[in-house]
Amino acid sequence: MLNDPRTVRVTGDDIAAVFRRADDVDAERHPTPRRDGPIPEAYVWCNLTSGNGTRALWLLLLPFMVVNLAHWMRPTARNRPRTVRLYGVLVRLAGLSLTVLLVAAACEVALDLAAWQCAGTGACAARHSWLGFLSPEMSDGGWWSSPGRRLALAALVPTALTGLLWYLSLRTWSAYESQQPLTADPGAGPGEGDTGTALGRPGFWYGRRLGARLRAAHTAAGLLTVAAAVGSAAARHDREATDPAVPALLGALLEAALAAGAAAVVWVVCRRGRAERRPDGALDTHLVRWLPLTALALLLLSVLYAGWERPGWESAGRLPGDETFGALALAQGLLVIALGCAARVLHRSDPDRRAALRGLAGPAVAMLACALGGVMSGGVAQRVADWLDGTGTTMPGPPVLLTWQASVIPPLLVLLLVLAGWLARRAWLLAREERAAVARDYPGEQADTARTRRIAYARALAALTDRGPRIVAVTSGATLLLGAGALVGALVTDRTPGEAAGGSYAVVHGAAETAQALGSWLIGLGFILFVTWGRRAYKDASARRTIGILWDVGTFWPRAAHPFAPPCYAERAVPDLTWRIATWTQETGGRLVVSGHSQGSVLAAAAAWQLPPATRSRVALLTYGSPLERLYGRWFPAHFGPEALARLHREADCWSNLYRLTDPIGGPVRLSGDEGPAVDRPPLKDPLAYGRTRAHPLPAPILGHSDYQADPAFAQERRRLLARLRPEVPAPRHTGQSSAARDQGSSGRSSP
Repeated sequence: MLNDPRTVRVTGDDIAAVFRRADDVDAERHPTPRRDGPIPEAYVWCNLTSGNGTRALWLLLLPFMVVNLAHWMRPTARNRPRTVRLYGVLVRLAGLSLTVLLVAAACEVALDLAAWQCAGTGACAARHSWLGFLSPEMSDGGWWSSPGRRLALAALVPTALTGLLWYLSLRTWSAYESQQPLTADPGAGPGEGDTGTALGRPGFWYGRRLGARLRAAHTAAGLLTVAAAVGSAAARHDREATDPAVPALLGALLEAALAAGAAAVVWVVCRRGRAERRPDGALDTHLVRWLPLTALALLLLSVLYAGWERPGWESAGRLPGDETFGALALAQGLLVIALGCAARVLHRSDPDRRAALRGLAGPAVAMLACALGGVMSGGVAQRVADWLDGTGTTMPGPPVLLTWQASVIPPLLVLLLVLAGWLARRAWLLAREERAAVARDYPGEQADTARTRRIAYARALAALTDRGPRIVAVTSGATLLLGAGALVGALVTDRTPGEAAGGSYAVVHGAAETAQALGSWLIGLGFILFVTWGRRAYKDASARRTIGILWDVGTFWPRAAHPFAPPCYAERAVPDLTWRIATWTQETGGRLVVSGHSQGSVLAAAAAWQLPPATRSRVALLTYGSPLERLYGRWFPAHFGPEALARLHREADCWSNLYRLTDPIGGPVRLSGDEGPAVDRPPLKDPLAYGRTRAHPLPAPILGHSDYQADPAFAQERRRLLARLRPEVPAPRHTGQSSAARDQGSSGRSSP
């Protein structure tokens, strides 16, 4: 970024910091007449988003990240505060259902498949010696062979998983997201005026109170799920036993306590959303402390209740999981439908023609999150059952619904292949149309068919990004229908098992069994590829660019709907930039240019919105390869809509945006010059030269999203912004001498 091997960290730490050239460390205090140009600075936050290879494990929490995105995809709304609150409640409930689903899947694997079914079957336990001490036949009736004690021991696995999620959420918040926002002391504080977007509110990047509440509620929900899985089996046995060793009343009281705990968790999740008009730092100490502890106490009571000796109790069939997973699937479907209705009402109150899916992007993405959770749960359960059972004749296997959810994977892959074919055909048609445009953009050049085809194809591939909403709509709709089909299929199979094997059900049953077996193997393969690809993304720059688009967008937003989602890097990066800009302008009285590439342009805009109006008017923006309108404006209209970007254009000193037609991520901001000079410059040529020239004796590469600094237009545009700033730049107050404008970079890939 600084184009100098001698760099010095002027502020920050090993996670994120601001760097300067060694010669520029004290440039404001000791100006030199030899300097011609700005003082460049680079803000680097790469360790917040990449770090070491273990960060790839965060990809396993992808459903949580995706449902958190749905919260921020709310349409722009006018005079609909109740509907806005309802939208937030529905997304938070969908996030809560995913936590329960994940822990329930862990209970299914550890409690039902391993401890209940396999350990309770001599043939299965004989194949897996590590389960021998739990088997009544292998251990000759040892202490752990009782079904309730086996369940109590296996409950350690989902309990440890819940504890790990709680610990990671707490630790990452303390490390990355606990940065205090800018106060009134360094400057005038964050802008109190209306910036047209919630990103300008003082408490937007500091939601400590809601984060702690959600973390406590989701932790309690996970512990209560484990308690229900352990205690419900014992309670069912006591109700059905003619002479129960433990009174059935105790089981009924325990189940009532668990139901009350679940109601309390739902109330906590629904009761309060984000408070952004001020830093939300006060904690609900009693609730945050006692809700998880109460759930843990109920779990211990469930373990003690299930571990009581019950003569004659044998583990037969499955644990009562069919009803649980069926209720979760039905609840998620109803939540998504209700969310779609709320989003539609909000969109109609303030229509935005550029909004993705006409305001239904949030419900569609929430559906994908639920589908990811269901497919991962069903596939893993089916794969573990196949591994434990071997021939598939000694165990009942996972709940019917989970096997049906695993069967959804093959048709879904077929649909994705069809969509890939449609995109390929669309790219081919667009490339044919672009050939004429390429000839017009390079007049007087000797035609080269292969060169023209490569440039046209690069432009066509870049244009496919704008087809993303259609892909999401088709995939989301298909997953909703397939999920409903899996629910109906599980219900029919469970109620009519005899008929399902023959008669009119024979064809459907055979196809379902084939899809279930194939889906089971595909989910195992996909899990391995998922982790491998994710780890490779943090070692290979090209692979990281591929995954980094979704990852950068997903972890940019605060954890407002799910506390176990990967941490938000912007809650550290935006305060860093805001503090640096405000303190420097106050100390020197100067002006500066904030330049950002790709996601750096989003951080630059977010930081500018957080500045006081007086400070914001002293800042110029230079963005390039920017997804501000093309991605964020369409998918997050309530926060990056036309009104918010137009107001930023008016209140910043000046703003210039560069983009290429071959860039699949960056694009125009689409702000006219009504409020001043137009933001967008004409599209940059890519490649810089069509054929060989004196300036480019070798073929010029097609750069796409990278190396904007290589284009002469970049330096020209920066000089234009600096020239506009320079006549009004005062001397630093403590030197008494003239000083050039300081140029602050805000991207790890850009030259300031």
